[in-house]
Amino acid sequence: MQFTGTDDYIATDDLKMAVNAAVTLERPLLVKGEPGTGKTELARQVSTALGMPMIEWHVKSTTKAQQGLYEYDAVSRLRDSQLGDEKVNDVSNYIRKGKLWQAFTADQRSVLLIDEIDKADIEFPNDLLQELDKMEFHVYETGETVKAVNRPVVIITSNNEKELPDAFLRRCFFHYIRFPDIETLRKIVEVHHPGIKDALLTAALTQFYEIRDTQGLKKKPSTSEVIDWLKLLLAEDLSPADLKRDGTNALPKLHGALLKNEQDVHLFERLAFMARGQR
Repeated sequence: MQFTGTDDYIATDDLKMAVNAAVTLERPLLVKGEPGTGKTELARQVSTALGMPMIEWHVKSTTKAQQGLYEYDAVSRLRDSQLGDEKVNDVSNYIRKGKLWQAFTADQRSVLLIDEIDKADIEFPNDLLQELDKMEFHVYETGETVKAVNRPVVIITSNNEKELPDAFLRRCFFHYIRFPDIETLRKIVEVHHPGIKDALLTAALTQFYEIRDTQGLKKKPSTSEVIDWLKLLLAEDLSPADLKRDGTNALPKLHGALLKNEQDVHLFERLAFMARGQR
């Protein structure tokens, strides 16, 4: 069982190696990288390539680790007891299975995505150490132990918003998705915009990398943003000549697809002003 990428996802050799190493070691794959570099999509493509069902757990700032295991709805049970409902006699009626429980008891081996783990409280990763390591957990309300029937392939993503605990990192296989070089990005674009003219693509990607390399940029545009930008360029039927910038306007055409805050827009406006002043 080897991940070799898919027709819809261009994976570098080191990324393929990381996925296959994590599968072999039966350890979670921790994937970091800039937002928009395909971390979440990787899990979906691994699911497709390996023929495994996908279970997604999207972490928020309010998410607790316990929610991934199960939640006990004591309020509903109290309400039903007041109404004389007989189902209150079986506590399992009030246990809501979390994503880990679903993955552990799935009929076949699945891919479990724990997306943006760094959004949650710092204790969140530590609270999942034993469950991800032993692939089991105890349900105190029913007294049962839930064990993984088929050990899932666990893929965890992080945008590096906060440091993860060392004890958690030790249990993972780590991979950082570097921003693609221009040749890899060409292949990615071809997947999304097949047949795009080479002259337009060359001009657009050259300008795109120039923008990313601009000193003082607060948020560098990502892979997903350049794909959106190219979609707009094609929709407007722009030519390579239309993309040329001069001293009067340093902003790229349709810059709202690439620059996502006013500081970066002002940066390019200042660059144009400085260029005019040096004439």
